Order: sequence, then structure tokens, then C-alpha cells
Amino acid sequence: MILNPLAQVLIFAFVLSAVLSAKLPGINNKYAYSIYLMAGTLGWTLFAEIVNRCLTLFIDNGNIIKKLTFPKIALPLIVTGSALINNILLFVAILAIFGILGHPPSIALIWLPAIMVMTIALALGLGLTLGVLNVFMRDIGQIVPVIMQFLFWFTPIVYMVNIIPEQYQSWLVLNPLIPIITSYQDILLYNRAPNLAGLGETAIIATFLLAFALLLFRKASPEMVDQL
Repeated sequence: MILNPLAQVLIFAFVLSAVLSAKLPGINNKYAYSIYLMAGTLGWTLFAEIVNRCLTLFIDNGNIIKKLTFPKIALPLIVTGSALINNILLFVAILAIFGILGHPPSIALIWLPAIMVMTIALALGLGLTLGVLNVFMRDIGQIVPVIMQFLFWFTPIVYMVNIIPEQYQSWLVLNPLIPIITSYQDILLYNRAPNLAGLGETAIIATFLLAFALLLFRKASPEMVDQL
């Protein structure tokens, strides 16, 4: 699972850094843009894998759910654990690449586990909600992948926030993923602590969304078996 995002990042990095000579202001390392891409991709990959796998989780495991008696909440938890392991492996690979590019990690890395937990909470809350709704409204499974593509480009992973025209900057507050992705970039590229003010709002959204998802799952769980 780590090969696809890693290969994608390396291709982007080579084309934009080596071929087009893309650089970041204030960063002396000529591979800074590559590092920026890898930092953002690390956060996005964790978020997207959990959401996408939870989306069809109950439908894909319909036979197991109907035939076996077990806590159904175990399914999204297993998916989350698997996604976390994949992300940690990707993180290790990215750190190795950072070393090759002459960009060793700093003490700011201690913030990363907290950011990963927040990423998981937001992704699990959204993914579990969509997964439950998808059982009853199957069109959701067709729409969400398209929305995820828009969300990727609406999040500063490939580009920097400051290139967005000022009249559109206010729209960024609608995306709770932006403080998370910029936190990955702060920690891994700029070697500094993340912006806690922005993260506070995202943490509140993630907490409420996860609580809502768990409540929805609890209420809908009996009816889900009949729909599968």
C-alpha cells in the first residue's frame, strides 16, 4: 500500500524539482519542494485510505456480518489499524529519503503522533459515517471518490496556500483537513511546531464527527444487517 503514494511523490518530486526547478521561498535545500510534497502526501494518504476503505467496508463484508456474530465496530477499527501501519511504513520510507536529500528530522517530530491521531479521528468519523450511509444509499459509494479528488486539490499538498488568490482565501476555512496537512509540512519540512490555533478547530470538528459517526453506527447497526 505504500508503493503507490511513494512512487507518485517521487515522480512529482523529480518532475517539479529536477526538471522544472520548482523551489520554495526561504528553504535553501534544492529538494525542498520534494520534501513539501512528501510531507503533505503522508497526511493525505492516512486520511484517504481510512475514508475510502470505510466507505465500502460494510458492503464488502456483508456475508460475514450476516453469518457471524461479532462486534461490527471491529471492522472499521481493523481498517484504521491497517491504514496506520501502512502510513508508518510510508513515514519510515520518507524519512530515509529525507536523509538522502540532506534533510534530517528535528525535535519537532514529537508533534507528529498527535497530528496522526487527529488525522485518524477525522478520517474515521467521516469514513464511518459514509460507510453506514452507503449501506442504505448506494449512490454515495459512487459520489465520494469524486469528492475525494476535489478535496485533494482543495488541500495544499501539491501547491502552497499563499499562491491562492486573496479573494478565495476565505474558502479555505471550509476544509478542516488544511490545518492537519500544513502541520505535517511544518513538522517535516520547516522543523517547527504546528499552528495550534488552527488545529484546535479541526480537533473540535474531528471529535464531534467521530462521536456522531459512532452514534449513527450504533443506531443503524441492527437495520444494516437487513440491507446487506
